[in-house]
Amino acid sequence: MRLEIRGVEKLSWRERQVVALKESGHSTESIAKRLGIGEGTVATLYNRARKKGYEVVLIIDGDPLGLGAELDDAE
Repeated sequence: MRLEIRGVEKLSWRERQVVALKESGHSTESIAKRLGIGEGTVATLYNRARKKGYEVVLIIDGDPLGLGAELDDAE
């Protein structure tokens, strides 16, 4: 399973970093510490990125839900 951020080319390098960490479940506090910036800056960068528009897509490889065999049997 992996996370894909579409529209990332619209974002600055720092916005990309913040979005990737935020969408991976990290807190504003942990992002700030990791990147060496203030929590307010993290919030600002995240809000700017959201205004620019991007899409987060979850890509699930294989058949982790076990649906493939059932669908094949139904056909």
